[in-house]
Amino acid sequence: MLEKVVMSQLLDHLNTNELWPRFQSAYRACHSTETALLRVLNDLLTASDDGQVSLLTLLDLSAAFDTIDHDILFHRLEHVFGIQNSALSFFRSYLTERKQMVSISGYSSNPSTLLHGVPQGSVLGPILFLLYTQPLSQIIDRHSVSHSEFADDSQLYDSVPREQFDSLLSNMQSCVDDVKLWMT
Repeated sequence: MLEKVVMSQLLDHLNTNELWPRFQSAYRACHSTETALLRVLNDLLTASDDGQVSLLTLLDLSAAFDTIDHDILFHRLEHVFGIQNSALSFFRSYLTERKQMVSISGYSSNPSTLLHGVPQGSVLGPILFLLYTQPLSQIIDRHSVSHSEFADDSQLYDSVPREQFDSLLSNMQSCVDDVKLWMT
């Protein structure tokens, strides 16, 4: 119940201050996988109608929710999204000193403290992931590549006249390299 209250307040803060990543469709009112798909499809079909060739790169971040560095997330919450004082303290408490263990057929491992990640299946985990990965849009934008995002899936795409395809391919590779570098 507490997570839902915090989620409501966090969403209000993000919406009021227009802090959402621009092309992120997940976990937002009036946005869905369909919204993301229709945007990409429309852009690619329009380019095709104009006689252009397109390049689409699909990125799926594996185990993405498990890789979130808490210190980076806390810094981003405070300095990018303006979450401070007791609200920031809540998120620190929510993520710090969490433990996990494995239990199979009545046998359990020793608890292990989680230093990275957000709780799977939680109400707040997906939103915290989106806030953590917010810089991806800026990285992609530096390459002037169109993109659409839904949770941990990103679609990077661009269209050019056929004779400029080699340049498009080179730019897309550079963009993907920068995304990979940021992820690392």
